[in-house]
Amino acid sequence: MVSFPNAKINIGLNVVEKRTDGFHNIETVFLPVSFKDVLEIIVSDNKTDVIEFTSSGIEIDGGITNNLCVKAYHLLKKEFDLPNIKMHLHKTIPIGAGLGGGSADAAFTLQLLNNKFSLNLTENQLLKYALQLGSDCPFFIKNKPCFATSRGENLEEIQIDLSNYQLAIINPKIHIATAWAFNKIKPQSPAISIKKLITLPIESWKNNITNDFEIPVFNEFPVLSDVKEIMYKQQAIYAALTGTGSTVFGIFKKNIKAVDFSFPENYFIKWIDL
Repeated sequence: MVSFPNAKINIGLNVVEKRTDGFHNIETVFLPVSFKDVLEIIVSDNKTDVIEFTSSGIEIDGGITNNLCVKAYHLLKKEFDLPNIKMHLHKTIPIGAGLGGGSADAAFTLQLLNNKFSLNLTENQLLKYALQLGSDCPFFIKNKPCFATSRGENLEEIQIDLSNYQLAIINPKIHIATAWAFNKIKPQSPAISIKKLITLPIESWKNNITNDFEIPVFNEFPVLSDVKEIMYKQQAIYAALTGTGSTVFGIFKKNIKAVDFSFPENYFIKWIDL
């Protein structure tokens, strides 16, 4: 059985406060985008290895025990009689890029196991399992535009129509550690919530919707600030860092003429219809 874990972008991100458990309360809007990895799970006849994990595409750092897909399998196997499996992940979503690729892979693993082995888990049950794997993981269970609070797991579905726009995502292949980024932030409550600002016309987002991580991340990696500036010079309606970075996205009208960013060849650039 095969599934296609998709990426996300953050439209705005406010770090509201640091929690006593070491995490942070945030508010953001998660928007799923049709840029996907490929995940396959089949039953294995190998009696020795509980799970055989392989991958292709972008190289995944770390050993198998740290892989979120593998962790998702073991999380469910604690409570369900899952058979030994072979799992293959073809990775196309850049890693450490603020696009949620690892979180999506984990959440889709839960859903794929649920469907393939008829575990009959409800959405609420899947959300609880997903949160054990990471703060962004529950979003990919819903996988619809959501206003997110708390660690990112409190999800309120919202209506947002961007069908007349296209998305450019640009990543200069910089890896930004989430823990480092949060340590650079001084939490504070926003004057106006993103939940309200997202209802404004998209043309006004540039001057109203911000990502708190842009200041420290752009200071450390000025090239990302340059990418955002070039987006606007090329007629982006809105451009921003997504998550803690290092991807910058731009929202453009669909009828815009071809854009030539003239970035170095090693930059990752992808256009996606919204």
